[in-house]
Amino acid sequence: MSDFTFIPALLRKASSIMLSATHAERQLHAKGGSQNFVTDYDIRTENFLREQFARLLPEADMLGEESSETHAVRIAEGLTLIVDPIDGTTNFMQDYRQSCISVGVCDRGTMVYGAVYNPYADAMFTASLGGGAFVEEKGAQVSLHVSDRALEDSLVLFGTSPYYRDTLAEPTFRTLWALFQKARDIRRSGSAALDLTNIAAGRCDVFFEYLLSPWDYAAGSLLITEAGGKISQMDGTPLRFDKPCPVIAGGAAYEELLSGGYLL
Repeated sequence: MSDFTFIPALLRKASSIMLSATHAERQLHAKGGSQNFVTDYDIRTENFLREQFARLLPEADMLGEESSETHAVRIAEGLTLIVDPIDGTTNFMQDYRQSCISVGVCDRGTMVYGAVYNPYADAMFTASLGGGAFVEEKGAQVSLHVSDRALEDSLVLFGTSPYYRDTLAEPTFRTLWALFQKARDIRRSGSAALDLTNIAAGRCDVFFEYLLSPWDYAAGSLLITEAGGKISQMDGTPLRFDKPCPVIAGGAAYEELLSGGYLL
């Protein structure tokens, strides 16, 4: 297996591109829906990562949010980097400071390495298959462990699938209402990748979103499993990395979320 330990340093370098943007420079254009945006900084960050990965990991293909279409054959048969150059683009556009860079390494359909970097908090989350999950922040590295809280004591994280609001808003908010009545409280960050880091760190307890793309959850999925948690599609089947799918994740409360009748 290749050595992927150079990736955190590369993400730190890439973050300097997104952090260099002024408010006036956060130009955007729609990609395919009224809420599906891309900025020049998404594209510049992804292009930088593509160039660097081509040099440092030439045997790998790259599936990036801004410039690739999914292709199951390469994901199933080769080494693929699944990259979100700025997860939380709407947050980034408004300087909400809840955005990150996410890179997952998929080897013939299996996630083997993941890194998520939150440059605003200087928090680097990493995981390797069989090697555990960690966060480096405030000058220290600590191992990650999901929470053991029951659903009634949980903070629930969720996404609204805003690109598909015509069809998915109603089931999303019906599920959310049911969970709001059961759980301790709810949170919405606008970045699925950051939400998954918070599940892995045990800071929050369960997550759901009715449709996400692979670059949203590739790295985070390994963080969660290496931290002792579970992540899957909403019917309990394994995640797909070749096309979008619904996602649930959690620590001890995962099973109750999966089988408690909350998901539509």
